[in-house]
Order: sequence, then structure tokens, then C-alpha cells
Amino acid sequence: MSDAPAYGFDTLQIHAGAKPDPATGARQTPIYQTTGYVFRDADHAAALFNLQEVGFIYSRLTNPTVAVLQERLATLEGGVGAVCCSSGHAAQIMALFPLMAPGCNIVASTRLYGGTVTQFSQTIKRFGWSATFVDTDDLDAVAAAIDENTRAVFCESIANPGGYVTDVRALANVTDAAGIPLIVDNTTATPYLCNPIAQGATLVVHSTTKYLTGNGTVTGGAVIDSGKFDWSANDKFPSLSAPEPAYHGLKFHETFGALAYTFHGIAIGLRDLGMTMNPQAAHYTLMGVETLSLRMQRHCENAIAVASWLEQDDRVDYVTYAGLESSPYYARGQECYPKGTGGLFTFAVKGGYDSCVKLVDSLEIFSHVANLGDTRSLIIHSASTTHRQLTAEQQEAAGAGANVVRISIGIEDPADLIRDLDQALAKACG
Repeated sequence: MSDAPAYGFDTLQIHAGAKPDPATGARQTPIYQTTGYVFRDADHAAALFNLQEVGFIYSRLTNPTVAVLQERLATLEGGVGAVCCSSGHAAQIMALFPLMAPGCNIVASTRLYGGTVTQFSQTIKRFGWSATFVDTDDLDAVAAAIDENTRAVFCESIANPGGYVTDVRALANVTDAAGIPLIVDNTTATPYLCNPIAQGATLVVHSTTKYLTGNGTVTGGAVIDSGKFDWSANDKFPSLSAPEPAYHGLKFHETFGALAYTFHGIAIGLRDLGMTMNPQAAHYTLMGVETLSLRMQRHCENAIAVASWLEQDDRVDYVTYAGLESSPYYARGQECYPKGTGGLFTFAVKGGYDSCVKLVDSLEIFSHVANLGDTRSLIIHSASTTHRQLTAEQQEAAGAGANVVRISIGIEDPADLIRDLDQALAKACG
């Protein structure tokens, strides 16, 4: 689209990155189900492989359907470029890959999805990387945790599972002072509710599986680059600032400027890690993004209705939804997330672990699913599933204690959701 910044969010979520297919006139972006692309001639092929020309080589690297999604997400997030990949977990590794080396570390929020905590506390050790977990509400603790080997700070804009909201701008001030990037997982908020780049984030990651696709059909991930970080300001990021042996000494930042990180993600990250998004997944996600703003409005409206009802119920100890005036995050949510604080939160059930299990098993509309961001309302007992690998202390820090269930509020009739919770709570706590 020409002059894209002049258009509103609702227009961009439908049109950004796309145009009618030049060969057929097809209005919807086609699924380019192909592995390879014919080169014009030998010189064209050489230019593509030398990164002297932009184009399509092989679908592990680039694909026209995926390229539309990448441009759309970069536009909605206010970035210069994006790299889509096979899952949200893949996106996290892809985000770190250009920044890290053996002996390097990241500072990560204690309030993260349990699988992310496991990935950062255990799996990345195999690369020689490490993570220090800090309460990102304590900015002094974040600053103190950063050392000479720290290469990024990582947080979630609206944390999974508790729905806690992060002050991205305040964190960005800390990372700016330290000269390192801030990476924000914006999966739960989506660019409709939160724009981390406008608040100072360097990189944004998504599990596109969730709200962006919105229909629980395909997995995917994305890394969006702000294009604002100076990768050559020091020697901490040689993958982007130093000569790259695989490309005859090419320096990514010197050559590609603001797009250095994005080009590296494709030319090195997807080439060598192979965490590729398939074109059909990109197609489903593109269709989901077209209705993102409409769905997020309904998710937020339903969430506040359900959370308000739960808060008044005697069978519930507490509700963590930041949209409630009783929440310690209410003021921050109103300031930083004025369109709403999402559709994800937790509540504690009186009776503890056993009552949570009975509740989950007694629901009829809510589905017991290890996912979130669906049009359907979902529930899970995190302590026995998604956060099972964590210690009791880590579970509590992440907001996933044994007496807590996580719910992802869908776009159904909220009165029906409340009735379903009411009858299930009666069975669980009776």
C-alpha cells in the first residue's frame, strides 16, 4: 500500500502487504504452495544468493504468501521488517539468535509463559546461553541484573497466564541506558492493544498461533524489528556489525542499515535453523488478522464482564484481571493499554488443586485446551499442565499456583460463559 502510515489500523489489518494477484487478479492472497522459484538467468540467481537483490529463492527462506504476512505484521507493529517462523517458541530462539554467543545471557521477566521459562532456564543452556529471571516491575532489580555479558531483556506485554500488564516504556528506559535491546512478547496484547515499538521496544515477538490467527488452526511465530537499534554502537553484536564469513565478509548493519536484523533473520536464521512458516499457515493467519480489532474488542468486553462476576463470587479467592479496579495493575492498564487489557487472566478457586481439576472437568462451553487467543473460550489448570515443569516457587512467581486456573475468554455471549462457570463452580466447590 502506498503511504501506509496514513491509513488506520482497521484498514491496515486487511490491506497492508497485499494487492491483487498480478497473474490471475485473485483478491485474496494466494497460497503459493511451492518450494522453489525459477531464476531469470544465472546472474539473477547469483545476485539473490549474494544478497545483492531481493527476491524468492527457496521457501525455507522466503515465500510470497509468508512475505505478505511479514509486511502486514511489521506495519501493524510499526516496525521496518518481520520474519515469520514455525511457532512462537521458534520466534523466541530466532529473536535471540543474532544477539547471542556462548557465555552471553538475557534478563527475563519472572512472569512468563511456563514453556518460555523452561526454554530460557533449561534449553538455551545447550547453546551456552543463560537467563536471569527478575520481577520486571522492580526496575532497579532489572538494572542490577544486567552485566557486561547481557544481550537483551525479555518480557511479555500482557503476561501469560496472569494477565499482568508491563510498563514497556519504563523497561525501555533501563535497556536504553544499558545499550541493549528490549524484546517484548506481544502475543497476548496484539498490536491492537499495545504497540511496544512506540513505547521503546527494539524487537517484538509473537506466537501468531494465538490472537493473530484467532481460530486455533495453525501454529506460527513472528519477530518484528523496530529498525531503531544501533547494532554497531559497540562490539556486543558481531553477527550484525562484524564481517559475515558466509557472505564474503559482508557486514549486515553496514550494508542493510535499519533492515540489518531482518535480513540476518532470513539469510542466516531461516537458512541455518530452518524454523520456517509454511504458506498455508501464513494464509490462515492473514485471514485471522483481517478481523483482529473486532475480535479484540469483544475479547476485552467479555473478559471484564466475566472477571467482574467472578470477583463477586464467594467460591473464588481472587481474580487477576487488570481491567478490574481492584487490580494493582488497573492504573497502569488504563494508561498503557487504553483499548483494553486483553482476554486472558487467572482466578483462584477455593478448595485448591482438587477443586480446580473438578472445575475444569465440569465446564461445558469452555474447552480444556493448552492454547489461548481463540474465538472459543478456553481454560487450563496451569500448575498441572503448561507450568508443570516448574518448581512451586516458579509457579507462584509466574501466577500459576496450584489453586489457580487460567481462562482465555472468547467471543461468545458473556451471559452463557457466566452460566457455564456458575454450574461448574457449584460442582467443584459443592
